[in-house]
Amino acid sequence: MNKAEVPAMPTSKGPEKTMRPILPLIAQFPSVYHQGPGTLAQLAEVLGVLKVDRPLVLAGPSAWASVGSTLSGMKGTHHVPFTGECTEEEIARVNRAISENQCQAVVGLGGGKVIDTARAAAFLSGGLPFISAPTIASTDAPTSATTVIYKKDGTFSHYLRSRNPAAVLVDTEIIARAPVRYLIAGMGDALSTWFEAESCKLSGAANVCNGSATLAALAIARLCYDTILVDGLVAIAACKAQVVTPALERVVEANTLLSGIGFESGGLASAHAVHNGLTSIPSCHHALHGEKVAFGVLVGLHLTGAASSLIEEVTLFCNKVGLPVCLADLGCTQPLASELRKAAEIACTPGDSIHNESVAVNPDKVLAAMITADHLGSEFPRKFK
Repeated sequence: MNKAEVPAMPTSKGPEKTMRPILPLIAQFPSVYHQGPGTLAQLAEVLGVLKVDRPLVLAGPSAWASVGSTLSGMKGTHHVPFTGECTEEEIARVNRAISENQCQAVVGLGGGKVIDTARAAAFLSGGLPFISAPTIASTDAPTSATTVIYKKDGTFSHYLRSRNPAAVLVDTEIIARAPVRYLIAGMGDALSTWFEAESCKLSGAANVCNGSATLAALAIARLCYDTILVDGLVAIAACKAQVVTPALERVVEANTLLSGIGFESGGLASAHAVHNGLTSIPSCHHALHGEKVAFGVLVGLHLTGAASSLIEEVTLFCNKVGLPVCLADLGCTQPLASELRKAAEIACTPGDSIHNESVAVNPDKVLAAMITADHLGSEFPRKFK
């Protein structure tokens, strides 16, 4: 799409905002959260507390190759390899393995999609205990009760609400050895937490728990944003050197725990809806979840008329740490007008989180915000990847 092709302003006002009902305060948390070097070794103890002696471990190929030897010797463990996408078909396949092997709990070992699949399978197999053991800090999936389900072609399908993990084991020694791109993508996911929680607070929209955000959730969401701004660059340096430092620990906590509690108990808004729309563009498929969400944050700021100083602050941060600031950074170097229009329409799907913003939205407004964010981001010397 030619960068001069800015869409005409919408001819109608779009849906008017109506008064929302007053909701009770609701927050959700994982039962136990462990973080630090060597934390994965506590899995046997956690399973013992849960009285589980036949766990199923769903693991991505890289994660199993890296740390599977730590778990394969555990008595009663049944390993199932992850096929690469969190789909209804993949969840059903894991369900069958749980049933055939009479497993009593499910462990998700790997990245966000592995963990999402394991959580959904545990829930749909009669509410079995679920333990998340992320080997990268790329999303806030490890702590939440929300599974993002995709279609086979990688496009967004729907959300599934289930239960928060019985335990979360975040081994920062393992995360420090992972490619730094994943840590940066996790900061992209975390970047959205405060802005989306604040949007829900301003509009009175329900959080993911179908309640109103507590003071604790809002404080956690704000701390998430402040932490990645202060410690992001230093944590990246530590990850590149494959060492665990206090700054890396703080950013891993922000990416995983603070963002997880913040999004779930604070709420979602435009950034994740724009992510869902971007999954429909084939050239964006290789971009990670947090990378698309980060660009969604920038789109949301333009969409809601945020102060120029705030837009500049967030754009500069993204550029500094290597998060996408324009469509080209997502692999979308020559987007078609029809692709962007479709992405904007998907973002505005009735019931999606973009309608939690305090302003009325429609595809024309979202498309204009996407193109504006792309133009502004294109003017920055890009450091992405």
